[in-house]
Amino acid sequence: MKRFVIGAVSALVLGASAAGAADYPSKEIQGVIQWGAGGSTDTVMRSVTPHAEEALGGTVVMQNMTGGVGAIALNHVAGQAADGYTLLMGAENPLLYKVMGLGDKDYSDFTPISILARGTPILVANPDAPFDDYAGMMAYINDNPGELRMGATGPGGLPSVVTAMINTVEGKMDVISVPYDGDGPALTALQGGAIDVMPAVLGAAIEGIRAGKMKPLAIFDVAANDKLPEVPPVTDFNDAYNTYLPWGPFFGVFVKKGTPDDLVAKLADAYAKGAENPAFVELMDNRGFSMMGISGAEAEAFLSKWQQGTTWLLQDAGLTKASPEDFGIARP
Repeated sequence: MKRFVIGAVSALVLGASAAGAADYPSKEIQGVIQWGAGGSTDTVMRSVTPHAEEALGGTVVMQNMTGGVGAIALNHVAGQAADGYTLLMGAENPLLYKVMGLGDKDYSDFTPISILARGTPILVANPDAPFDDYAGMMAYINDNPGELRMGATGPGGLPSVVTAMINTVEGKMDVISVPYDGDGPALTALQGGAIDVMPAVLGAAIEGIRAGKMKPLAIFDVAANDKLPEVPPVTDFNDAYNTYLPWGPFFGVFVKKGTPDDLVAKLADAYAKGAENPAFVELMDNRGFSMMGISGAEAEAFLSKWQQGTTWLLQDAGLTKASPEDFGIARP
């Protein structure tokens, strides 16, 4: 009798799982974007998701949830049920939360649906800034200590990593750090003259550069980018950057760990198909983003390698609150 009951329960569970995958989604899915409107993460997610919706056969309602260098959004999604109805649409920042003292959760608490694309950092300036390239900026900082206003998005954001590289290679800069809730608001402030310089992802800055609303100082890479071939790589100014580059941000869709595998597979398939849409591919190419489209074990390996390299860069720059070793992150 006991065997019959166990068998019946197992059959019901399996049947419910199959039915859940077949019926999913039966209601709206919430997509929580870590950053504000107009930034690079927002652009990527709002571009790919409509195409993923078509493949999924459902609706994803996206909302921007800012604050805490993305930690507010991450903690919100971590507090929801692992049922596939709340997606975290984020960037690289959560992989730095533990060492930066921003929280005790990171992407190890989530399952990657898709790492969609990665970007290249660039240093841009207000068009009226009294310098035109990276060397000119460094000379200005040395001659005018405490005057240059540099945009930031908080500890662990792309600007903080780029700034850490500069400080490690050149020595600590004496500048004013001005914080914003994401690169979108910061780049708007740059164009309005509220700040002088902003480290950003190429994809978020390229339209402003093309329109003459900001000027590029250097690409933070080991070679020029074919989207802005006239902009020199920062290694042309100081070859010590070769130790830390190439490096860049990325953008991905995640669900809380524990979400049923069949729902994860259905979401991963939908976003994979969405990322293949010609309109999305063209947008990413025009913005200078590199397509990735990885999930599963490949995505997990990518996240682990990225976390190793970046947390130890910040540790060596003296910017962490705790050593990566404290969290089992080995030096690469």
